[in-house]
Amino acid sequence: MKMSPPWTRFYSNSCCLCCHVRTGTILLGAWHLILNAVVLLILLSALADPDRFHLSSAELGGDFEFMDDANICIATAISLLMILICAMATYGAYKQHAAWIVPFFCYQIFDFALNTLVAISVLVYPNTIQEYIRQLPANFPYKEDIMSVNATCLVLIILLFISIVLAFKGYLISCVWNCYRYVSGRNTSDVLVYITTNDTTVLLPPYNDTANGAAKEPPPPYVSA
Repeated sequence: MKMSPPWTRFYSNSCCLCCHVRTGTILLGAWHLILNAVVLLILLSALADPDRFHLSSAELGGDFEFMDDANICIATAISLLMILICAMATYGAYKQHAAWIVPFFCYQIFDFALNTLVAISVLVYPNTIQEYIRQLPANFPYKEDIMSVNATCLVLIILLFISIVLAFKGYLISCVWNCYRYVSGRNTSDVLVYITTNDTTVLLPPYNDTANGAAKEPPPPYVSA
């Protein structure tokens, strides 16, 4: 009996809304593509009309410029890169090219790691939340209400919110990974295997027909002339 690796037990071809992982990856890539396209349009508008989107240090209550040209250019470059990565994932899932999905999967891992670091920093340094709220502009919505909340309760609320976000992001990562495995396995099973002897050539069944223990009867051998 062939033993399967333990991580294959978590493999599934379906994701949320009972759709296929390939469909879910296409929808996820398209959603990120739309979001980054909207961000890119806003950044390009800020470059075209800097006075409209310029926020001075006096308005922010700090000693830095929030929307200067350097930050806008960096954000624009990141948005262009994200649009490329999301387009590659959408195209790769649609055309069943597994290698095109890898950059988007790596981005998901990087984003998950950053959110995990934020959760760890909140847990280790809870006082930084209060300091960050105090540095917000005076006209920030609900600033006074947030400041009036108990520090321990505020930390618990933020940790609960981050935990929900991490769980959701982890589920999306598993969907994209399962899509990658599905596309890779499908491309592998499409390769036909032949066994040639002295006078016969036998075509073996695809891998998917035997992987689940339900092997189909192979076709009759083709006898060469």
